[in-house]
Amino acid sequence: MAAELTLTQLTEKHRNTLDQALAAIRSRAYWSPHPEHPKAYGETAPADGLAAFEAVRGTRFDLGQPGTDGWTGGEVSPYGPELGVEYPHVDPDVLLPAMKAGIAAWRDAGPETRALVSVEILARISARTHEFAHAVMHTSGQAFMMAFQAGGPHAQDRGLEAVAYAYEEQTRVPGQADWSKPQGKREPLELGKTFTAVPRGIALMIGCNTFPTWNGYPGLFASLATGNAVLVKPHPRAVLPLALTVQVAREVLAEAGFDPNLVALAVERPGEGIAKTLAVRPEIKLIDYTGSTEFGDWLETHARQAQVYTEKAGVNTVIVDSTSDYKGMLSNLAFSLSLYSGQMCTTPQNLLIPRDGIATDAGHKTYDEVVADLAASVGGLLGDDARANALLGALVNPDVKARLEAAAGLGEVALASREVVNPEFPDAVVRTPVMVKLDASKPDPEAAYLSECFGPVSFAVAVDSTADALDLLRRTVREKGAMTVGAYTTSPDTERAIEEVCLEESAQLSLNLTGGVYVNQTAAFSDFHGSGGNPAANAALCDGAFVANRFRVVEVRRQA
Repeated sequence: MAAELTLTQLTEKHRNTLDQALAAIRSRAYWSPHPEHPKAYGETAPADGLAAFEAVRGTRFDLGQPGTDGWTGGEVSPYGPELGVEYPHVDPDVLLPAMKAGIAAWRDAGPETRALVSVEILARISARTHEFAHAVMHTSGQAFMMAFQAGGPHAQDRGLEAVAYAYEEQTRVPGQADWSKPQGKREPLELGKTFTAVPRGIALMIGCNTFPTWNGYPGLFASLATGNAVLVKPHPRAVLPLALTVQVAREVLAEAGFDPNLVALAVERPGEGIAKTLAVRPEIKLIDYTGSTEFGDWLETHARQAQVYTEKAGVNTVIVDSTSDYKGMLSNLAFSLSLYSGQMCTTPQNLLIPRDGIATDAGHKTYDEVVADLAASVGGLLGDDARANALLGALVNPDVKARLEAAAGLGEVALASREVVNPEFPDAVVRTPVMVKLDASKPDPEAAYLSECFGPVSFAVAVDSTADALDLLRRTVREKGAMTVGAYTTSPDTERAIEEVCLEESAQLSLNLTGGVYVNQTAAFSDFHGSGGNPAANAALCDGAFVANRFRVVEVRRQA
């Protein structure tokens, strides 16, 4: 097919961005090419984005994919409205061979071309950030500003980060080499060698409900940039953001002269469960998944033909030992517990507090005082309904609401959840967090704090000492995993002890956060999301290991 988008054009537009991304992953300094502020996209962008989102509602989303054997949909916004979009349902026996057909040309294009095409896809997504923000908001329940930032520029950053790592890993080995081995008085042995990064095949990206783009883009772009075709299987409640992504990717691939079927969409009918069917297909060589531990474990066990990357559940913990900024600590924790109604894989759940209390700049605080003050801080943060709606968003599904309601029966309630009315979307289910007091001195293998309770639920766990808190931290990370660990202490010895546990158990640690950075937020190009070293996830977003096994290097030797 004729290319409308040439390598020269792609290089002129995007080589500098790729180089900056490569420099950022090496320096770990702050960098982002994607603006966080809505006004950065032009005066008409907000209205244009909303209009584009509204225009797609109630339509048939035809991607022109081969193997379409029907239509399916049924997304309902956590804020109430039905989206009414119908998506293609595919026959994998037709689609997968069509996807495979384009891989050879994509492989032969080389790492640089693949990276630049990927950056062009991200650039076009970035230009439509307002549209994507509404799609993310009305499938995940995130409040608009969070959907705009996390679903837009932050997700795009994570995708670009994966492209940079993919390029870096593929170009470690030169494309060709002349090899000459001296033989003394005899003629040297001489060979010409070529080295080609060869993709695995077709990658399956299984999307999640809460962060369809942020969690989806790393795997999608890591696989695409390493030469693989990518089949996107969205969560049935959060199809639209990834359908739009696939649409953009197919357009760019076609314009660049490649087979658009290198990226395709697979949407399931209600109750169909096609992820299990697709995951064990012999054509599927890579799988990226974010979601429950149960299904993640199933994939790791049964999808034996594929390299599987999973992010599953974990028990995120904060140790509260002491602080030199009591007010700042409470404010930081209150925001972390409230953001997106705790529906983040990085939200703190267990707050381990010595029962004898802690030393602070405001004097000694008992366990009960710390818990009461934190509850008051959350209450103050969310006391105004308008502010509460902007921070909380909506509960993403009925399961989260059920866990929230059940949590009140697990112990003494230190902070009761309340219903918040969203005047713009009266059908939205909005609830403030609940905090429950629990006691770690009473051995209980079924204790609530030993398992993840996803949603706006936290446990203020009384421990006998900071040493006991460290033991409990080690146990939960080792047995259940953790995406994040936080700690507050003024003691260098305690800080080193906490750090040692996290190093030994491979858990990402944040210490003494009291300002505008929170334990449940990570920055692409600098922070690692997960470690891949504990049960919460078998991969990190994003490092060399996340991309290096998505391709292999094949060598061809020729007699010189």
